[in-house]
Amino acid sequence: MSDSAPRRDTRGIVDPAELLSRVRFRRHTPAPELRPYLEHYWLIDWDLPEPYATHVVPHPSVNIVFQRYAALDAPAAHARASAEVAGIGLGLFTRKLTERGRVCGIQFRPGGFRPFAPAWPVSAWTGRRVPLAEVFPDTAAARGPAAESSSGTAPDIGADTDAGTEPGQDTDAALLDAVLSPEADHARVAALDAFLLAHGPAPDPAADRAMELVDLIRGDRGLSKVSHLVAAAGLSARSLQRLFGTQVGVAPKWVILRYRIHEALERAEAAGEAGGPDWAALAAELGYSDQAHLVRDFTATIGAPPTAYARGLSAP
Repeated sequence: MSDSAPRRDTRGIVDPAELLSRVRFRRHTPAPELRPYLEHYWLIDWDLPEPYATHVVPHPSVNIVFQRYAALDAPAAHARASAEVAGIGLGLFTRKLTERGRVCGIQFRPGGFRPFAPAWPVSAWTGRRVPLAEVFPDTAAARGPAAESSSGTAPDIGADTDAGTEPGQDTDAALLDAVLSPEADHARVAALDAFLLAHGPAPDPAADRAMELVDLIRGDRGLSKVSHLVAAAGLSARSLQRLFGTQVGVAPKWVILRYRIHEALERAEAAGEAGGPDWAALAAELGYSDQAHLVRDFTATIGAPPTAYARGLSAP
C-alpha cells in the first residue's frame, strides 16, 4: 500500500523553484479506499500577467486532469473547462500557462489506473491525452447515442493532443463544476474522491503485482537492468513485459530509465550553481555503463547537459 501522505519532493519538475514562484501548487491525500491505487491529488491555481512555460519529465503514471482557463478580467461564466485522461508521457511535457487557470489532477500509482478502467490495457493511453468521456462514457454530456462507444475497443482519436487544444469538451458540466468550482481544497478533493469511488476500483491481482514491482524499481537502485527485475519477480522476461504493457503502460526498461533521469534531475537541482555531484559516480550508482551514457540520456530528455542545467536553475 502506498504511503498515506503525499510525496513532498519535486521530482520530474524542471526548475521547480521557478514554477512554485508563479503558481499555487498543492498535493492532497485521497480517501482511504483509493490510497493503494493513487499517488495523490495535485491542485494548481495561477493568475499570470505574463505567459509562463512549465516543463515536466513525466512519471510512469496515468493522470486524470480537470482544467479550467480564463482571461484575467473575464467573468467565471466565460471560463473554458475540460477533463482528460493523460496517459504516460514519453517525452518532456511542456505546457504554456497564461492569464488565469485552475487544474485539479489525479496521479495514479504506476499500475494503479487499470482497476478503474479495465476495458483496455493501459498501453492504449500511453503517449496520448484523451477526453475523459472516451474512457469513462458515463461522464459524457447528453450528446445522442453516437457519443458513447460500447465496442470494447480503445477510442481511435489519434496521437497526443496538442498543448493548445482543449480536449474533454463533452464531459458533463455538473462534474466539471463539482471539481473545479469550489474555492476550498477539501471540497475539490471530496469531488475527486466521489468521482473515483463511482468507478471502482475493481480488484485486480495483476495490478497489485505491477504496482509492487514498480515500487521495487523506484526503491532499489540496484535494479538497473530488466534482467535484475526478472530475477526479483520470478517471472519470464516475456511475462514481465506483458504485465507492464497491460497494467503500467510502458516496458520495464522504460520505467528503470525514467527513474534514473528523475534521480539525476533531483541531484542536479540540489547542486545548483556548484554544477552537480560527481557525475561519474552517480552514473555508476544508477547503473549506467559510464558518465557519457548518463549525460546523453539526461540531455535528450531535458534538452541540456546536467551541469549546464544545474547552473542555469532559478535562484531559490
